Amino acid sequence: MAIFSRLALGAALLIAPAAHADGLPTAKLVRCEGGDCLLIRGMRSASTATITINDRAVAASGRRGWKVRVPVAQVRELAAPFARTLEVAVRDAAGRVERRESVRLPVGLMGHTTELASLVVRAR
Repeated sequence: MAIFSRLALGAALLIAPAAHADGLPTAKLVRCEGGDCLLIRGMRSASTATITINDRAVAASGRRGWKVRVPVAQVRELAAPFARTLEVAVRDAAGRVERRESVRLPVGLMGHTTELASLVVRAR
């Protein structure tokens, strides 16, 4: 039984990196020249493939491993209010969609802030 457990653990450790290497796009908030930007990264089959976010073409840098920096103000134009995801697609040179994925936005990015006039805290 112990040998089986060790083999299962070894197989899981060998398979785990492959699960993360599938090239799913990711998004995170970063600083850029004009303020805050959303950095979206992913993989594509060729450097000639174009990247679209919510069906709008964006300029991506990199070859097969691409990245896009989008100012937060532009993200708000691309997405609906309170959106939690963006649709990212990779299109080949002929315009066919090779891959379409939903990318989770950082928590609270598309929310709105409310100015508080005062906050009352009572101890019990």
